[in-house]
Amino acid sequence: MIFRRFPKTVFLLAAALLAGCTTQQQAPSQPAFSPSATAAAAPSYDNAEPLGVAMEGWAYPYPVQYLQFELEGRPVRMSYMDVQPTRNPNGKTVVLFHGKNFGADYWDNTLRALSAQGYRVIAMDQIGFGKSSKPEIRYSFAMLADNSARVLDHLKVGRVAIVANSMGGMLGVHFARRYPERVTALVLENPLGLEDYVPAIPPQSTAELLKQEMAQTTTSYRTFIKSYFKDNYRPEFERFVEQFARVQRSPEYPRFAHVSALTYQMIYEGPIYGELPKLNVPVLLAIGQLDRTVFGRRFAPPEAVKNLGNFPQLGKDAQKRIPGARLVEFEGVGHVPHLEAAERFNGAVMEFLAGLR
Repeated sequence: MIFRRFPKTVFLLAAALLAGCTTQQQAPSQPAFSPSATAAAAPSYDNAEPLGVAMEGWAYPYPVQYLQFELEGRPVRMSYMDVQPTRNPNGKTVVLFHGKNFGADYWDNTLRALSAQGYRVIAMDQIGFGKSSKPEIRYSFAMLADNSARVLDHLKVGRVAIVANSMGGMLGVHFARRYPERVTALVLENPLGLEDYVPAIPPQSTAELLKQEMAQTTTSYRTFIKSYFKDNYRPEFERFVEQFARVQRSPEYPRFAHVSALTYQMIYEGPIYGELPKLNVPVLLAIGQLDRTVFGRRFAPPEAVKNLGNFPQLGKDAQKRIPGARLVEFEGVGHVPHLEAAERFNGAVMEFLAGLR
């Protein structure tokens, strides 16, 4: 079985090492990075205040609320933003699902655009991400889908349209298959899982994945984040690097790294390729054409993955495999169109949603 816990002594040792080089002051309420910084003077964050794994003090664009419940007998809380229409309410609700290396705060522009068009918009931090709890348990898309349904039940929201990016796209497919009566439409923004990656990517132990996470540096993480945006990396995207660097300075980082490894296993064990033809809701594929993201690329030889991650082709193939799917291609855009080309992305999503019966 792929999943297994890492020895507790390693976590304690890693926590002690990290604690020895961090201060115990509270994190400021706003990110320290200035948008005027340039790539030539990329910050190191060596002196930045540490940030806890619940992202206390990290600014979100709208007020954050929490739903408390139990998972595997453990108390957890799931954070979300519930943004009401700013004009002409249309009675419809859109739910936003984030990717693996982001939280709900990166939906800022989409939240504003949709609420201005009369939609109620709910952006969740899934358990294990953002400001939500990060229990060291086995993660699955079924669990995340059920947690999302809990939030909607709590808010007394019935049917929703889902807009989902990257790993969130996989969750969106699982949610639509698990709760078909609740989903009016599905927007898949450069989702993982449009191809069958399991044959090419060898399984990894959770211990090895944790080792990789603990070896990350600010520089290596910046390189990783930049790969999502290709030529579109802008100063404002540095906030994602800052967040990671400051969490890494916290004595809680070993738990954060362990949960990251566990959610990697979730993606590996929860492919959606075979589920795509079974979707029976209106689907929009919103695909950045520069994207070449391959899940687990670093664990496979180059020859095994050379034909994977071709999102221009994956979008076309997925359109054929999903009944009635529409495809919008974003030229010059990478893995996160809603950040790289916000106006184009928001326009395509609102046109799609407006055309639904």
